Amino acid sequence: MEPTSRLSGIHQTILIVAVASAAVIGSVTGAVGAVLMTGAINASDLFGPFSGRDNAVMMDRHIADLIQEETATISVVDNVAPSVVSIIIKRPRGVSYQDQYQSDFFDPYDIPPALTPEEAGQLVEVGGGTGFFMSEDGYVVTNRHVVSDADASFIVVTSEGRELPATVVAKDAFLDIAVLDVGGDGYPVAKLGDSDNLRPGQTVIAIGNTLSEYRNTVTKGVVSGMDRRVVAGEYGSDEVIENAIQTDAAINLGNSGGPLINLLGEVVGVNTAVSFEGQSIGFAIPINDVKKVVDDIRQYGRIVRPWLGVRYVSLDEEFSLEHGIASTVGALVVPGEDAASTPAVVVGSPADLAGIVAQDIILSVNGIAISEDQPLGSLIADCEPGQTVEMRVARGNDILTLNATLGELGD
Repeated sequence: MEPTSRLSGIHQTILIVAVASAAVIGSVTGAVGAVLMTGAINASDLFGPFSGRDNAVMMDRHIADLIQEETATISVVDNVAPSVVSIIIKRPRGVSYQDQYQSDFFDPYDIPPALTPEEAGQLVEVGGGTGFFMSEDGYVVTNRHVVSDADASFIVVTSEGRELPATVVAKDAFLDIAVLDVGGDGYPVAKLGDSDNLRPGQTVIAIGNTLSEYRNTVTKGVVSGMDRRVVAGEYGSDEVIENAIQTDAAINLGNSGGPLINLLGEVVGVNTAVSFEGQSIGFAIPINDVKKVVDDIRQYGRIVRPWLGVRYVSLDEEFSLEHGIASTVGALVVPGEDAASTPAVVVGSPADLAGIVAQDIILSVNGIAISEDQPLGSLIADCEPGQTVEMRVARGNDILTLNATLGELGD
């Protein structure tokens, strides 16, 4: 009989719960109906798309996403920071004094102090930049304009604080990129990503020697734009950069040459410039453009670049209309301000040997039309020294086909 009694008790419990539930539902229904009849609230306030529980779940997920992204950022910085270095620029004290007192603000009554030979030869810090190891045997990537001073010496400071004398191995004539060598072996190497996959809105992280004082400074932002054309420079040197990455991650003086990193811990750009005309506007060289430099150094010990040997102006509607030129696209071959020292076509160059002359308009290279997105310099840079390229050239009313065998450009 005990099983029967227990079962009866369960039935009673279920009945009681059911009755209680019915009573609650009835009271709630009545209350809601009364409120709706009075117009105090809208039905959507009670039966909207999300309940309080749904909102709580969404909030939990949002917090989880933030924690996950923060954890990813910390992990990326921890993994990449050891490969990032600070670059200290030093000059002989005598040279720095000479520059100071030969400036436009020189006061003839302010006589510079006399320096002994020992004092004049002392190295003093005059600036800094950033770089990162591209190989375990001590090659460091940085910006060309960071190491452009021929009178300067350069010291690489690792994330551990080791100071290593550095030698400039190569400077890229096309990109604002240079390579230093500190010797030794076993250095941590940054992993290179694919900058072609970058999209506006993607999260990126910059690490650099901010203001040449705050080493390994970390800033975070997004990719703001792609394929920007900017002029970068510090310490009296300017570089034109095509196809730059624009980011709102804070990039300050001293960050030049440091890595721009994605959340996978891959270097997707080399930080190179900051705009002083706006806020939160920085630029980086796409890492895919830098990979050839890295490969050349590893394979040849130098940067190998093709050379055509012309000076040109990229045509557009405004320029052509102003100068009465029929074509609105292409590369107009022209000399510099001093034609004697900057001729339109370098004597003995591949362009000269191919028959290109001043005022020619180069329309295409190997069947690829020259345009704003595909300037002559970029098309030639995609080729190799020793490669023969076919060019369509407009000369007056004639269209010519000329072949040029590219040379190798020296630094």
